[in-house]
Amino acid sequence: MCPDWELNCDCLVIGVKLGMQSIPVATACAIYHKFFCEINVDAYDPYLVAMSALYLAGKVEEQPLRTRDIINVSNRYFHPGSEPLELDSRFWVIRDSIVQCELLVLRVLRFQVSFQHPHKYLLHYLISLKNWLNRYSWQRTPISVTAWALLRDSYHGGLCLRFQAQHIAVAVLHLALQVYGVEVPAEAEAEKPWWQVFSDDLTKPIIDNIVSDLIQIYTMDTEIP
Repeated sequence: MCPDWELNCDCLVIGVKLGMQSIPVATACAIYHKFFCEINVDAYDPYLVAMSALYLAGKVEEQPLRTRDIINVSNRYFHPGSEPLELDSRFWVIRDSIVQCELLVLRVLRFQVSFQHPHKYLLHYLISLKNWLNRYSWQRTPISVTAWALLRDSYHGGLCLRFQAQHIAVAVLHLALQVYGVEVPAEAEAEKPWWQVFSDDLTKPIIDNIVSDLIQIYTMDTEIP
């Protein structure tokens, strides 16, 4: 689990405010989680690591960001109403710190900063599920919107490092169906569960573990003062 849930929530919001697409934001969160799996959370400034993770993810996913934009957006987010930082000594210290931290992150992670995300799998599964369900069931319930929201929120925790991308995609879809009480047609007569059609090596305990970890993230949200 992320050592600082609230920070990763901020990291996601800042990424969106920077105009980053979902995959670069997901990569930034994965980099952040993976770094603090290797390093004591008290050893480095988590806010600096978050900014460096966003900066590095932009490069990895070919959506590069300017350090100035990262600094200014982060500053406005943490200090609402504040003006953009002047190009003074404080700005350059922060900028240099981000660049140096990026190099540290790369060394700690041994330059392994590419990740397989669940997004493409979820898109494929949603298309298949839409064809299975009747039109009324699909249109009256926001299954797709809910599944995407659950996937996004999963990056507040370290699920992306503990479970396979395909398994996460199925699990958030499974939870979305449960939330709205939607059943997959002919499930009882099928030779195997619908979710195993998508991933042969997936089991119900794995789904339960992913859902449990995801629910824990929401529980931690309510406990943050």
